Amino acid sequence: MKIGFVGTGVMGTGIVNNFLKAGHDVTVYSRTKSKAQPLIDNGASWGDTPAAVTSGQDFVFTMVGYPKDVEDVYMGENGIFSTATPDQVLIEMTTSTPSLAIKLGHYADEHNLKIIDAPVSGGDVGAKNATLTIMVGGTDAGFQQALPVLNQIGQQVKRFGDYGSGQHTKMANQIMIAGTMTGLTEMLVYAKAAKLDLSEVLDTLSSGAADNWSMDNYVPRILKQDYTPGFFAKHFLKDLRIALDEADKMDIPLPATEKAKELYEQLVDEEKLGNDGTQALVKLWWS
Repeated sequence: MKIGFVGTGVMGTGIVNNFLKAGHDVTVYSRTKSKAQPLIDNGASWGDTPAAVTSGQDFVFTMVGYPKDVEDVYMGENGIFSTATPDQVLIEMTTSTPSLAIKLGHYADEHNLKIIDAPVSGGDVGAKNATLTIMVGGTDAGFQQALPVLNQIGQQVKRFGDYGSGQHTKMANQIMIAGTMTGLTEMLVYAKAAKLDLSEVLDTLSSGAADNWSMDNYVPRILKQDYTPGFFAKHFLKDLRIALDEADKMDIPLPATEKAKELYEQLVDEEKLGNDGTQALVKLWWS
């Protein structure tokens, strides 16, 4: 298949490499070409704009930073919508706002195009190993057409309803992760203060009811003082703000998520550690 991919960050790089391994013809675009160079060296082609990456492809994926980036990539000058055709499926994988997913979906409907919102969970490990969880919103026709290629990068792919429902599902995911990240951080802070062997604590807790994906994947990195991003702290803060904004619209209080947002604001806005991984939350206690 011919695949266009916009966004070659940590997650996008892992996904594109899997498409290349599967033998697909992949064209990539990033605002900074040097970030895409390893993929080009690995066999991907380069497109100068999102519009160029879209032209002639079977599927076009986007995975960028923030909702404004998404809107620019699709609706801006030389954006995806300027060259998209009805036979393609546009697959928007950025964690963004449900309202923007709905806006893009309605635009696609009006112009006889197909788009789905398909945010993912699984971090850099899931992207690299093709074991992502993919949460989809959009028409069933678009979903069914995209399903074979989504199954190549995800171990769990599910459609939840119309445009925006994939993003709402991702917000539920991030709300849950907010709790696991604060929990694993406070667990480490407590265990260290009690002078316990942290490796042994991890081994023990991982075999019991406290086990969770974040602890299994991020605590070993923390113990090695590895704060490289499997997922950027600044992007997680963006997600928590979206989740709380959506909760406000539904008139539901989420006090634990609010507290997690405050902690990540301290990490990102005050400590200027937004380019670290989410596991860097522990740095608020540890130097």
